[in-house]
Amino acid sequence: MALRFPILVTGGAGFIGSHACKALSQAGYLPVTVDNLSTGHADAVKWGPLVNADVRDQTALCRTIREHDVEAVIHFAASAYVGESMTRPAFYYDNNAGGMIALINACISTGVKQIVFSSSCATYGIPAGGPIRETTPQAPINPYGRSKLMCEEMLRDCSSGHGLRFAALRYFNAAGADPEGELCERHDPETHLLPLALQAASGQRGPLQVFGTDYCTRDGSCERDYIHVSDLARGHVLAADYLAAGGPSTALNLGSGTGHTVFEVLAAIQRVTGAPVPHELVGRRPGDPPSLTADAELAAKTLGFRTEHSGLDQIISDAAPSFGLADARKARHGRHAAE
Repeated sequence: MALRFPILVTGGAGFIGSHACKALSQAGYLPVTVDNLSTGHADAVKWGPLVNADVRDQTALCRTIREHDVEAVIHFAASAYVGESMTRPAFYYDNNAGGMIALINACISTGVKQIVFSSSCATYGIPAGGPIRETTPQAPINPYGRSKLMCEEMLRDCSSGHGLRFAALRYFNAAGADPEGELCERHDPETHLLPLALQAASGQRGPLQVFGTDYCTRDGSCERDYIHVSDLARGHVLAADYLAAGGPSTALNLGSGTGHTVFEVLAAIQRVTGAPVPHELVGRRPGDPPSLTADAELAAKTLGFRTEHSGLDQIISDAAPSFGLADARKARHGRHAAE
């Protein structure tokens, strides 16, 4: 496949960023990763060069853009723990908003006009109802969500002021792992439900805490929209294609459109792996909305985006090997075939 053009990927050594780099390479782009490796992993950068630099270092960004003839940017680099943002808000504004300021200035200085931004459903806060559309009011309830909304507003202002075009992708709960086994989820500390539950099922940690059982959902536990990381990665490629073709600035939800409660996730893990998830019931966590599910129809109309891997069983099946768990359904099928 002929190379289309290099794309700067900030945070390309992280969970979603590394999957996006693989998808970009498969689509014919050269991903050029900038990552300070504070939370990312150098061994996850396999499809293009790695520049070890902080996204707030405008000089390093400009140098990298010029050296590699970069024509577009996909911006993942950010701090992303909601709880930590409550205790370290200044750090989150410095890293997330400060990183965006440096990146925009680097793009203006070097003539790059296209930015795909990793935003979040956290910008919506606690919506009155669902599914969540792009027209749902953005009212974040924590510094992490507010920092992402600030970045969107910076892009909107600079789009008109400097001729930048952007796609802000507000995605929901990223989960799963590369189906081919080349990449997986590695966070320290881990805060996401699915890997925490898989760790509990495999005995790598104690019982999972289930926060709240009295929500207005099917079984009383929180409901979330889980999207496979490979689908997310493909969404970023489609957004890069869209901007490269001259598409105007936009903000889009990326989700599966289907919600699953905590108890449904635990049941699915046992169904797929054969391992029960030890858990304990505790009180609600402050600020947890009962349900967050995406209406992703605008992304379908704008980008042609549809999820292909985001069934809950496939998400679990692809993630489980990273935690020493197999797909029990495949094992059972193999035994039957042998018999």
